[in-house]
Amino acid sequence: QVQLVESGGGVVQLGGSLRLSCAASGRAFSMYTMGWFRQAPGKEREFVAAISWRTSNTYYADSVKGRFTISRDNAKNTVFLQMNSLKPEDTAVYYCAARSGGAAVATTADYDYWGQGTQVTVSS
Repeated sequence: QVQLVESGGGVVQLGGSLRLSCAASGRAFSMYTMGWFRQAPGKEREFVAAISWRTSNTYYADSVKGRFTISRDNAKNTVFLQMNSLKPEDTAVYYCAARSGGAAVATTADYDYWGQGTQVTVSS
């Protein structure tokens, strides 16, 4: 069992930056592939980025590639999402997710555990 708690959301202006954190409880964090997803009002939850458990390979949605960076600190049981050059269309609730082992994938159904989410609002 893994519990995930996101933090770092807030309101930022167009072009600004935010760093989201996701703290995981439970053992064997290093064996979980971690992902970030987001959901805007009236839209489905969509994939943002993922980082694999063994090699820390990363995978990004096209919409954030080059602007967002996912990383992990296994010693602190934490995964991060550095978001730069933010746009109004990045406004959403951002969720952290974990899957036991496996590759960094984009499908929500492949993730076993989810956090409660943190709101990110980009104003123009």
